[in-house]
Amino acid sequence: MKEEVFVIDGMTCASCALTVENAVKKMDNVDGAVVNLTTEKMTVNYDPSLVSESDIAKAVADSGYSASVYDPATAKSQSERQDEATKSMWNKFLWSSAFAVPLLYISMGSMMGLWLPDILSPTSQPMIFATVQLLLTLPVMYFGRRFYVNGYRALFKGHPNMDSLVALATSAAFIYSLYGMYHIGLGHAHHAHELYFESVAVILALITLGKYFETLSKGRTSDAIQKLMKLSAKEARVIRDGQEVSIPIEDVVLGDQVLVRPGEKVPVDGKVISGSSSIDESMLTGEPIPVEKAADDQVFAASINGQGALTISAEKVGDDTLLSQIIKLVEDAQQTKAPIAKIADKVSGVFVPVVMTIALLTGLFWYFIMGQTFVFALQTAIAVLVIACPCALGLATPTAIMVGTGRAAENGILYKRGDTLENAHHLDTIVFDKTGTITQGKPQLVALHAFWENEQSLLAQVASIEKMSEHPLSQAIVEKAESDNLTLLPIDNFQSLTGFGLQADIDGQTIFVGNNKLMTQEGVSLEQVQDLVAEATEKGQTPIYVAKEGQLIGLITVADLVKEDSKETVARLQAMGIEVVMLTGDNQRTAQAIAKEVGIKRVISDVLPDQKSQAIKDLQAQGKNVAMVGDGINDAPALATADIGIAVGSGTDIAIESADIILMKPEISDVVKTLSISRLTIKVIKENLFWAFIYNVLAIPVAMGVLYLFGGPLLNPMIAGLAMGFSSVSVVLNALRLKYIKLS
Repeated sequence: MKEEVFVIDGMTCASCALTVENAVKKMDNVDGAVVNLTTEKMTVNYDPSLVSESDIAKAVADSGYSASVYDPATAKSQSERQDEATKSMWNKFLWSSAFAVPLLYISMGSMMGLWLPDILSPTSQPMIFATVQLLLTLPVMYFGRRFYVNGYRALFKGHPNMDSLVALATSAAFIYSLYGMYHIGLGHAHHAHELYFESVAVILALITLGKYFETLSKGRTSDAIQKLMKLSAKEARVIRDGQEVSIPIEDVVLGDQVLVRPGEKVPVDGKVISGSSSIDESMLTGEPIPVEKAADDQVFAASINGQGALTISAEKVGDDTLLSQIIKLVEDAQQTKAPIAKIADKVSGVFVPVVMTIALLTGLFWYFIMGQTFVFALQTAIAVLVIACPCALGLATPTAIMVGTGRAAENGILYKRGDTLENAHHLDTIVFDKTGTITQGKPQLVALHAFWENEQSLLAQVASIEKMSEHPLSQAIVEKAESDNLTLLPIDNFQSLTGFGLQADIDGQTIFVGNNKLMTQEGVSLEQVQDLVAEATEKGQTPIYVAKEGQLIGLITVADLVKEDSKETVARLQAMGIEVVMLTGDNQRTAQAIAKEVGIKRVISDVLPDQKSQAIKDLQAQGKNVAMVGDGINDAPALATADIGIAVGSGTDIAIESADIILMKPEISDVVKTLSISRLTIKVIKENLFWAFIYNVLAIPVAMGVLYLFGGPLLNPMIAGLAMGFSSVSVVLNALRLKYIKLS
């Protein structure tokens, strides 16, 4: 199966999107199609050997719209398309208003006591009065021709949409007005007071204004992607043939040596060859503190260099850079339809035909049963058609998803799919891997006890021996000695004793460094440190003994320390009603010690890498919605098995590929933000759907004239058009609140 993205033109509402989606889904050998009204894109999964892109485009065309394959290299960016659409809509509104305002003055002036020249008097010059209104209405209908083209095309294809309602309503009013002019021509001057031209023009102008605000608001929902796209550098300074040259960023190739001066943006992902500096990576990770970089450190495109100059080797360019991957992930998430959107789809699919039926029955009811005039019956039918347009339903979910995923990206949190954003709020259990997730993933020297000589001298001797080993515990001791600026000593006769430790000669004396089995083998008494060892092991620390000439001369404890934010994160998750579980391959004692330190009550320990996914399945079998948080290769199966996999961004590519959510920073406190954004987004979606539904439920009876039956007001179609437009705007503005709500 192949996945392809198409740009769809002509959609105006949820009903349009659903029509296109269903038309493509019905095709043979098409596995699925998702249309996003907000981004105006459709993602299709199909068999390219049996279905072509032109076949899909034809299916879309047959449903009344047009489709073209989305090519990021040549296609206009979403911001450009939004800007063009916004500018076009505003111009149409201005021109429509230029004719609609004088038309409204002329048609309503005489009834409101406003001055009109005698030549425009409906009493003395009814035909001129009607003809001027017609001439002013035609340009407005021309500027609003999109409603007629799209509306009638969709109607005749059997998929009426929002434009169909507007087209039918204004066409009915326009035709009736022409009928009135026919009677004026026959000498029935009183028909000059039964023209409906002003309603046609004002409805079209007001709906165009509503569309303008809607387009303007929709453009703001994708700010996050636009900001990310603007981050990348436009040029890079590289070494070619021994010369320093500036080239477009597109011309940088793998292996190029790229020079980054102080204050410049890093143009590509790569490794520092020479130089040192601090780099602001906040645009990628959300972390405001600059990160120190030196030789062999990784740097990323769009990050900002500090005061130092760097030379880097380009390792990822173009679409492979971390920034490009982030943009793609955010776009994919915004393109994916969340399950909650199906509610709006189901309603929109039947809503338009039902509204058209209600409008017809309303007009027949007032004309035949209540004995009202044809004008009155027509007015109520038009009001129903105009006010019921389901635009707000179509915008309720995608706008919230766009703002939510954008807000997450700004905080260094990437949802791979829109449905992940929704599903995250169902989680009730979060499983953390221990090493590298709850802990720092790197052993550090915690305590040093010297019994024969001073601690610095002991550390220098032990580090000199450990320098010959690649074991992580050895590296922790060596790093501590280096950070204390100790000079390592020459050693002789080094031996690695598998399962026991190390030994070597320093100044002619043999020193043993290792576990209790090595000490027992060499006849070294450990009695004096039993209490220290018991205390260390209780905390999950590993004791390393140092002996010389049959005597214990030192004790070093090393541990993988807990991250600073782990304890607070666990407490906040538990306060949110989430059960926190720790899953680790470590032994029970060490696992329990770490769990106790951070406040985790449930521990699953002694688990082999291939057993981690089974542990997740066991929790799911208990009816739990489980998220797995990890960073290593051995976490990948568990990340894929969990309902939602969360990869800590400092982890491996394999773990990130297997996950549904990526945390760009190593801190796990962002797990709390992840859940907060999900819960807030779903809350806003539900609010949007409620207001969209309640608006139609309350507005349609008013438009039908229910209040009028009991002495109340009748809803004018022009007011209905204004209300319909701003109902969509209110939904979008509610979604935009997500940008500013404080995260827990």
